[in-house]
Amino acid sequence: MNSDDLAFFCLVVDAGSIAGAALSAGCDASTISRRITSLEKSFGTRLFIRSGRGVAVAPEGEVLLSYARQVALLMQAARSSISDLQRQGPPLIHIVAQPTIAKVLFGRLYHAVNTKFPRSQIHFSEALADKILVDLRTSNVDIAVMYRPEYPGSQSYEPLLYEQLYLITPPDFEVRSDQLKSKTFAEIPLILKSTHHGIRVFIQEMCARFGCEPNIVLQNDSSIAITLELIAERCGCAIMPLAAAQPFIADGRVAAHSLEDWNYERCVAIAIGRTDISSSDLWTLNGLIRGVVSELVGSGEWRGTRAA
Repeated sequence: MNSDDLAFFCLVVDAGSIAGAALSAGCDASTISRRITSLEKSFGTRLFIRSGRGVAVAPEGEVLLSYARQVALLMQAARSSISDLQRQGPPLIHIVAQPTIAKVLFGRLYHAVNTKFPRSQIHFSEALADKILVDLRTSNVDIAVMYRPEYPGSQSYEPLLYEQLYLITPPDFEVRSDQLKSKTFAEIPLILKSTHHGIRVFIQEMCARFGCEPNIVLQNDSSIAITLELIAERCGCAIMPLAAAQPFIADGRVAAHSLEDWNYERCVAIAIGRTDISSSDLWTLNGLIRGVVSELVGSGEWRGTRAA
């Protein structure tokens, strides 16, 4: 016996026949009959008096009916409470992104998430890829928006957009076209992170193709903003997404040079952590992130990109 059996029992009582109950439930009469028979077996007694005109409730059925109605009310209350909880959203939503992505995404994303889940506490954070991957595995974050690694491993990623890289230089730094596709690239002074960072690894691979070594004049593990300040102060050049440098470019403090001859794009993707957020809320959050990214790419606010 389960709540469905009791629901079918109430339908038969209200309809006065198994055929009428089947019509109300949108199923076969044989299904209703089988469930009523199973219910009668579980109680060891007849619940209905059958006749050619339909069914009448037996005295035992009258006793069961009041309890069946209470179960129906309790199930409806439970569904209503769960539905209300789902509408409220998760108590905490923790989204992490790599710094260059967070800079472009978080402002617009906050308003989208807050509008959909006004009762949820929103937690944004930024981190480098290695830490994000650890946090995804250890349930410290719910969703990550990050550059998909060249070797993704067991973590799954859903592409959002593809982003080109640009050489960012001081405004008066001269760059010859041959320097961006030959071993003379080694003449360009670079500011790179000291760690096994994605862009540093990529530059080293490109230089190996050109037959040279990268000319690293400064190792800087500070933020993108500090790197841009260093470029503006003519300490060197760096390679980064166009969107990250856009405010400095607009102010004329740095210049951007396309690396389209390198034929390389980085994929920005969503990764889901070991989270307690329900699958339906995750689906909604996924859609919100995609919607915001689509708006930013379509409006040109996330420059140097194309939608996945």
